[in-house]
Amino acid sequence: MGTRLSFITRRCLAAACGTALLAGSAQAAPLGALATPHELAHAIKPVEVHQRLVLTPEDGKTVALTLDACGGAYDAQLIDLLIRERIPATLFVTRKWLARNPQPLAVLRAHADLFQIEDHGANHVPAVIGPGRRVYGIAGDLDLAHLHSEVADGAAAISATGASAPRWYRDATAVYDPAAILAINAMGYKVAGFSLNADAGATLKRNAIIERVRRAQPGDIIIAHMNRPNGDTAEGLAAALPELLARGFRFVTLNDREVRRID
Repeated sequence: MGTRLSFITRRCLAAACGTALLAGSAQAAPLGALATPHELAHAIKPVEVHQRLVLTPEDGKTVALTLDACGGAYDAQLIDLLIRERIPATLFVTRKWLARNPQPLAVLRAHADLFQIEDHGANHVPAVIGPGRRVYGIAGDLDLAHLHSEVADGAAAISATGASAPRWYRDATAVYDPAAILAINAMGYKVAGFSLNADAGATLKRNAIIERVRRAQPGDIIIAHMNRPNGDTAEGLAAALPELLARGFRFVTLNDREVRRID
């Protein structure tokens, strides 16, 4: 069984990325000759990507705040806080969020010195491949062609706003098949993970968010959400982020530092 799984895994990775990718090429690979859905669904285990910033001694207490806009609305209270406190953030937005929030986008574009806008996909789909695959109840991509469209269409929607072309991609759940990671890299994007989950998908209450963010360590990549104004994310971060600043922490975007995988 182990030999067969190893063979299937190699076949899936080759189908996702082509021999050029496996040799280190950054060029997008053809999507033909794919492994079967059964092989993709059962031979490759998805992983939650955990990452930290690569810091030098001079960086000191440096962290990165990342905010997801999956769909839905716009948390003006949270963004106003970041503008007021001059806290930069990397924002992962979906195409459907952009379509629903043109005026908030203008606010973000007006503060390009603070906000780096990156790709969260077209329709907020987890990067797990095969019929029936789900993460946290959200259906994944049927095949690699669907994954390609999810990434590319999300990026195109960002570029169409006049914002800089995205360099990073975070899927709906930060959970990825290894084959999906390679395919995303082959399209020219870095895969975004995190090391500190501040709001658990904007479901946590204020005090829980504060307690989590208080535990931030130098190099942490914090994930929270900016699309649920009725949640407690803004209130929690309004208390926790100034506290980090008072403790000497400095915030950067993902493009400001190298990032390393920690799992």
